[in-house]
Amino acid sequence: MNIEKPQIRSALRRKLGKKYYTLKRYFKWYIGNTVWAKQQQASPLDVEVFSHRSLVLRPLKDVDMYLQHNKRKNLEIAIEKINGITLKPKECFSFWKCVGKPSKRKGYLEGLVLSQGKIDKGIGGGLCQLGNLIFWMVGHSELSVKERYRHGYDVFPDVNRKVPFGAGATLSYNYIDLQLFNPTDKTFRLHFWLDDKYLHGKITCDQSSASFQLVERNHLMKQQYWGGYSRHNQIFKVNTATKEETLLVENHALMMYEPLLPPV
Repeated sequence: MNIEKPQIRSALRRKLGKKYYTLKRYFKWYIGNTVWAKQQQASPLDVEVFSHRSLVLRPLKDVDMYLQHNKRKNLEIAIEKINGITLKPKECFSFWKCVGKPSKRKGYLEGLVLSQGKIDKGIGGGLCQLGNLIFWMVGHSELSVKERYRHGYDVFPDVNRKVPFGAGATLSYNYIDLQLFNPTDKTFRLHFWLDDKYLHGKITCDQSSASFQLVERNHLMKQQYWGGYSRHNQIFKVNTATKEETLLVENHALMMYEPLLPPV
């Protein structure tokens, strides 16, 4: 579980790399036989599979609250594109294919983003909260995760954390995507909405569906040979009826805070 010390790439290399991977993603979207989910319908299907909520305005150390308020606006815009998205049998869902590129023209505001392990600001920042919610919900359903990425850095300590470390998905247009697949003969629908405090999500289905729990195992914090700290774990998906376990994700991240210091 050794992690090499991060290398800071030049601005030119980052720009060219982003351009290359963005174009490569466009090619994958439009060439091939993948059937992408695109139908939206607000009304829920007959069976509720799982629901969850997460706090929107979270005070974070050294982060201006206006970025949290801007995040709320960004979430509102993105939700319009994916609320009620329906995954029919053998269809795939791509977050960025549905949401599109965040821009000022579309009404997106400056929000919190992470850049090379540091807190920064960027248009459309904060949409990772939506990715985290989707990933957590899908882990409790028969839908499968086709593509998912996690930050290579653990930025904030576990203060009021409700879900295990690493139980989320990071997003960056368009190649750092969250993609789902419906391997069943059932139809699923994803629902999202905001109230005064929370971002809400729910999955519904057209028929009875298996239920699951997510369990964290093998959690470890380790000091690397070059002095930094890293954090590792595995998250398993457990069928509540059969108790069958499958590995959902394995996480490895550099910690951006001292893990052994007491909270202030």
